[in-house]
Amino acid sequence: MKPIKFNPLLKSTIWGGDKIIPFKRLAINQENVGESWEISGVKDHESIIAEGEYAGTKLNDLIAKLKGKLVGEENYKHFGNEFPLLVKFIDAKDQLSIQVHPNDEIAKKQGMKRGKTEMWYIMDSDENAKLRIGLKKKITPEEYKEMVENDTITDALAEYTVKEGDCFFLPAGRIHSTGKGCFLAEIQQTSDVTWRIYDFKRKDKDGNYRQLHTKQAAESINYNVENDYHTDYKAEKNQGVSLVRCPYFCTTIYDLNEPMTIDYSGLDSFVIFICLKGHADISDNEGNNISLEAGESILIPATTKDIYIKGEIKFLESYI
Repeated sequence: MKPIKFNPLLKSTIWGGDKIIPFKRLAINQENVGESWEISGVKDHESIIAEGEYAGTKLNDLIAKLKGKLVGEENYKHFGNEFPLLVKFIDAKDQLSIQVHPNDEIAKKQGMKRGKTEMWYIMDSDENAKLRIGLKKKITPEEYKEMVENDTITDALAEYTVKEGDCFFLPAGRIHSTGKGCFLAEIQQTSDVTWRIYDFKRKDKDGNYRQLHTKQAAESINYNVENDYHTDYKAEKNQGVSLVRCPYFCTTIYDLNEPMTIDYSGLDSFVIFICLKGHADISDNEGNNISLEAGESILIPATTKDIYIKGEIKFLESYI
């Protein structure tokens, strides 16, 4: 089965910018695009296959048809007809709200299906772009609530000036906020649960303050403090470099200027490629061919045994 491309789902937001449409070379007019949902199984926001035999089909409908052949037998047993990862590009022209996501256990207690663990890979962002992630000092749940009320919660958060290539892992419970000027790729569990902690007193288009979820967030926050929230890795040419390995996804970065074959014969999972830069021609063991360019993402079926890549390209690889 041929690797699959999807139509992007573009989301305009109050903090969205103007990087995504030119990055993806789209001939459309849409303002303040904050997110491009590249591959999504989120209910009512499912990706639509762009071309080929299954063009026009929703991703979750294709899973129902192909089952483990598409996503892997164990993944299908665990997740059924719902695709388990959500892949996005995010462009923040303004500061996002400060947020947290619950873990699976807490999410279920709060009436949600599952929690959300995610990661960020920083792309070509603005000079001096910043983000906040994690606590830099110990606080209690009571102190957290007081700091939200008196507008000082940012004083407790670690802040980083970011550059292309920086990577951050965001396990459920870790407070975070994408800052003005950040352009990034995000990989996460399929879940749309987000608890908004603080929104800098912003108002929506109707002049109302956006809802905060102080109680749910207090239950969800991991109050541990770490020295550094960066993901430490050494960039290498023409070999895979692991960024994140967790129960929800494994992500590796490739920066290639030589041909490479990747062996998936021992992997019982789909694989996602998220192209950050460049272009490559890709073929598989079944004789299928597809191109991949910056701003595109493809889904490689679990039945694929190996992938041959030829071109100058930088991409993220992710699977379960």
